[in-house]
Amino acid sequence: MYALSIENLTKTYSNGFVALKGIDLDVEEGDFFALLGANGAGKSTTIGIVSSLINKTSGSVSIFGHDIVKNNKQAKMNLGIVPQEINFNQYETVENILLIYAGYFGIARKEAKIRAKKALKQMHLWEKRDTVSRRLSGGMKRRVMIARALIPKPKLLILDEPTAGVDIEIRRSMWEMMEQVNKEGTAIILTTHYLEEAENLCRNIAIIHEGMIVENSDMATLLSYINVNYFILDLEKTLITPPEIAGYKFDLIEDKVLSVAIPKSNSLNQLFEQLSIHNIQIKSLKNKSNRLEQLFMDIVQ
Repeated sequence: MYALSIENLTKTYSNGFVALKGIDLDVEEGDFFALLGANGAGKSTTIGIVSSLINKTSGSVSIFGHDIVKNNKQAKMNLGIVPQEINFNQYETVENILLIYAGYFGIARKEAKIRAKKALKQMHLWEKRDTVSRRLSGGMKRRVMIARALIPKPKLLILDEPTAGVDIEIRRSMWEMMEQVNKEGTAIILTTHYLEEAENLCRNIAIIHEGMIVENSDMATLLSYINVNYFILDLEKTLITPPEIAGYKFDLIEDKVLSVAIPKSNSLNQLFEQLSIHNIQIKSLKNKSNRLEQLFMDIVQ
C-alpha cells in the first residue's frame, strides 16, 4: 500500500492561474521521499491539498488508501505535517505544546505524557520540557514542531523546509533525528532548498516545475544522469575572469577560487595540462559536494 497516492491532481485558481497541471505521484510505505521544486513550482499547493488546507480542482489524493475527501478523518489520522512557519503558542512550555496538541486527537492525558516524553527525547528536547518556548533557539523551535507532529503517531510525515534558517551543525543533528524517525517506520516526504539534504537523506525523489512533475525516480538513478564531474579549484594567483577552454565550464567564485565542470570522459590530467597552457597554477582541488544541485538546475531549465 502506498503511504501517499496522487492521481491527475490539478489546481486552478479563480484568477485563471494554474498551480498544478495533473500531477501523478506515489510514495511507498516507509519511504524517505524528496519533493523538490523552485518557489512557485507547486510544492506548497500540493502539500496544502494533501493536508486538506487547499481544495483541489480535480484528481484524487489518498493517504494509506483513504481518500482525503471521502474518508478525510481516517486520512488525517495517518498524516503529520510540519509546516515552514512556527505556529504554536510561544508562551506555552515545550511539553504543554505537545499535550495540547494530543488533546485535539482525543488522546488521554496519561498516554499523551508518555508520547510527549518519547517525542521530546527523540528530538533531544527532554531537558527543555519545562522551558517557555519563546526562549528556545530557532533550531529548537523547529524540533518542537517535529516532536508535536509525532504525537498522534502518523504513518506519513510531511516536513516542509524543516531546517530552513538553522546553522549547519543543527541541520546535521536534525538529519540524524529525521533518519531515526524514518527507521522506526514512518514514511517521510521532505521539501527543502538544501539539495545536499535531499541527496543525503532521501531514497526517492520527484521534481516539480511549473505545476508538473518533470522527474520522478530513485535518487541513485537520478544521480547516474550526471555526465560531468564538478570540482572546486584553489588557485596560486588571482584571476580577473574565468578561463575559456573548450570542453570545460568555469565559474569564478572568488578571485582565487574556480568552479569547473569536467565531462566524465576527460581526466583531471587533461584539465591540468590545459590550465598550465593558460598559465593557471592549482594549489588544491576538491570535489563539489552537492551533485544534485547542478542536476536540478539542468532539469528545470
